Amino acid sequence: MVRSAHSLSRKLLILCVEDNEVQLRLRKLVLERDGYFVVSACNATEALRVFRKNPVCLVLTDHTLRGATGTQLAAKMKRLKPEVPIVLYSGRPPESMGHVDCYIHKSESVEHFLSMIGDLVTRSAK
Repeated sequence: MVRSAHSLSRKLLILCVEDNEVQLRLRKLVLERDGYFVVSACNATEALRVFRKNPVCLVLTDHTLRGATGTQLAAKMKRLKPEVPIVLYSGRPPESMGHVDCYIHKSESVEHFLSMIGDLVTRSAK
C-alpha cells in the first residue's frame, strides 16, 4: 500500500460521499489504510450535515447521489468552506466541473488515487 507523506506526521479527516454502500466501505478502507481518518455519508443531505460539524480537510464524492449531484453538493460545500478541496470520484466525467477541484475516474489504480488525494491534501494545508 502507498504511504503518503502526510500520514507520517498527522491524521487528517476526509469526508467520503457515496450512495453505494459497498463502494463507500471500500473507499473508506483504502483511505484509512493510508493513514486518514474517514467520515462517510450516503446522500447529499447527510454529507452537508457531516461537513458542517467536522474539521474535514477534503471531500471525496460520487457524482450521482440521492438528493443532488456531486457538483451540486460541491457548490453548497464551497459556500460554507471554500478552502476545502472537493474531489469528484466517478465512473463518468461530469459535464461541468463547477466547484469541484479535481476529478478522479473510478478505474484509476489505488496508487494513483492515493497520490492525487495526497497532493490535494498537501496543497490545501499550505
